Amino acid sequence: MSTQQIVVAGATGAVGRHVVACAEAAGHTVVPLSRSTGQDVVTGTGLAEAMAGADVVIDVTSVVTTSAKTAVGFFRAATENLLAAEQAAGVRHHVALSIVGIDGETTGYYAGKVEQERLVAAGPVPWTVLRATQFHEFAPQMVARLSAGPFVVVPAMRTSTVAAAEVGAALVTLAEGAARGRTADLGGPEEAELADLVRRWLAATGRRRRVLRVPLPGAAGRRMRSGTLIPGPGADRGRQTFAEWLDGQR
Repeated sequence: MSTQQIVVAGATGAVGRHVVACAEAAGHTVVPLSRSTGQDVVTGTGLAEAMAGADVVIDVTSVVTTSAKTAVGFFRAATENLLAAEQAAGVRHHVALSIVGIDGETTGYYAGKVEQERLVAAGPVPWTVLRATQFHEFAPQMVARLSAGPFVVVPAMRTSTVAAAEVGAALVTLAEGAARGRTADLGGPEEAELADLVRRWLAATGRRRRVLRVPLPGAAGRRMRSGTLIPGPGADRGRQTFAEWLDGQR
């Protein structure tokens, strides 16, 4: 396998740091994009310089929001700017991380990911999109974002969380090959209720919170409860269980 120059957008995030580590371990030259190093995917600042000599871009950018307007605006700007810079630099492959089961979603964060996928598929750079489930880290993220006093309000949701490190490794493997369009989904090795995962994380880390499982209204809430966000037949599955990941968090 020949080494490549890989640009990682969102390099400091939950998955991005694993992408960087995995790519470097494989001998690739990694160019991490972040505001701290002078790049901004929303404004396009610094992207042209970062793309010089790049073979592949792996996009794992994210934004913390539940607003569809904010999510769509972020992913539209970021994706358009990345693709334009890639086209100008002659980048041959764009790899993007998306989410299992978001087809037709028009609400919240998922609406932004739908827009991202649309732009990537219609864009000028050969592409691969990997849809993954929520990460094991999703449980502590829920606690950080949805705590109110002694309570954590968690949406009712069937999930199959996967290790962020395994998602990062999968993205690097895809970047090493030719563009594939939509590739097989990636999920975790087991299914669970999100509220139960949050309770387990709280217990393992000695935090005292009462978890309130709340069914969300509308079509989006029904999809979360029905297991639509769990990969179907033919999906790839990660190996690390939530319990194994949790052991490392104690």
